[in-house]
Order: sequence, then C-alpha cells, then structure tokens
Amino acid sequence: MNRTGDTNTPPNRSKRFFEKGEYWYYSTREGVDIGPFDTLHEAETGASDFIDFILHAEPEVLQTLERYASKAA
Repeated sequence: MNRTGDTNTPPNRSKRFFEKGEYWYYSTREGVDIGPFDTLHEAETGASDFIDFILHAEPEVLQTLERYASKAA
C-alpha cells in the first residue's frame, strides 16, 4: 500500500510494531522506538495518535522533533 503522495511501487517496509520483553513498542519512520505499551492495541493507538499529532503540529514543533529524532537515531 502506498503512502499519501507516493506514486511508485512501495518499498519493503519493516514492521512498525514489535514486542520486547512483556511490552509493545512502535518505530517511527525516523527510526525512533516509542513505548512501552502494555498491549499491541495500545501501541497501535499510540502510533495513530502520534501520526495525528504530527499531521496537525505547528512547524516549530516539527523542527524540534526533527532535531531530537536525528540525535536519537
């Protein structure tokens, strides 16, 4: 499935959600792992909320997140 704006064949993508120990996490496109969550459902909800936040964030907030993501990755 293509992402919004993609017109080419989608590349192979790694799984966004993973379990580590007894907890669930998700990875952002920038390679930052977010968690822990108690269940896969909570991790999926967290990822959805994060995407919604990013889509509606002010440019200054996005710049700050990009700065921290580049240091974490």
